[in-house]
Amino acid sequence: MSSSSIITSLAFIGQQITIYCGISLLIAGTLGGFILTIVFLSLQVFRQSSCAFYLTIMSIVNIGQLLTGLLTRIMITGFSIDWTETSLFYCKFRLYFANVCAQTSSTCLCLAIIDQYFATSAHPRWQQWSNIKIAHRLITSFIIIWALCDIPYLIFYNQIYSTTTNKTSCVSTNTIFTQYRIYFNAPVIIGFLPVCIALFFAIMACLNVQRIAYRTVPLVRRELDKQLTSIVLVQIPCSIISIVPYAITNILTSNQNLMANQVIWAQIQFASSMSLLLFYSGFSTPFYVCILVSDRFRRQLMFVLTKIFCYRWSRRNEVAAAQIALEA
Repeated sequence: MSSSSIITSLAFIGQQITIYCGISLLIAGTLGGFILTIVFLSLQVFRQSSCAFYLTIMSIVNIGQLLTGLLTRIMITGFSIDWTETSLFYCKFRLYFANVCAQTSSTCLCLAIIDQYFATSAHPRWQQWSNIKIAHRLITSFIIIWALCDIPYLIFYNQIYSTTTNKTSCVSTNTIFTQYRIYFNAPVIIGFLPVCIALFFAIMACLNVQRIAYRTVPLVRRELDKQLTSIVLVQIPCSIISIVPYAITNILTSNQNLMANQVIWAQIQFASSMSLLLFYSGFSTPFYVCILVSDRFRRQLMFVLTKIFCYRWSRRNEVAAAQIALEA
């Protein structure tokens, strides 16, 4: 095959994969995040759990990430529609909001596994740190921190018109901030740092869970701790798989020297598109991880879907029937 045909083929394959896989991830992730949030908010056992609270916030910000990051990526790569070129507000807001969501999601995963380490600890002093009030304060604090740290996205991202391509692009106008985003924010803050923290406390939580059967712990609390610990433990390798390729290709695409060879550059662009889909899959999977990992969660899901909503539907019908009877 000639170089031009290879480049064209890679671009076409990448476009088709982005359209079909991207739309599937968007629908599945948004629906799954919405259902997971409903389950956690509907059952009292989860509303009183600080770990479940972290997972609830993670589900909410994951939906925000998918709707701003993935949806825009599908429109750009799949349909050549770039809203950042037509709206200065969206040019600045999209990356700002998506980055806040990504950082908050990583933070929630770390806090969830740290919380389970405290909750399963044999020391009452450490167990006190697994507290819903502390969880509320930590999440509020971190959201404020990330919202403030990401303000440079609102400042330095602007629409720039290129006389060469006759197109307007949404790019960073500050070289230092661009280097920070590529070499520190994406690979460290969103990538390896939360993963390393989560891995360390995951190992500690596993050791605690193995010893929990030998301690006097209420059965409901013991089963809840095992359930939530298993969920967040499986979520960690899913996060590693989704983040590491993205961090690597993000650095490669910033290397302008690789653009000299068009075939290699096309291959890197294709790998970047695939790693982006893999990156967004990390925000789409938590609900399905819960279903696959926890039999208890599957029962809780069925209870919420069948009992609670059917009860509310029947109550609504009773109220409607009563109103009709009064009007008759």
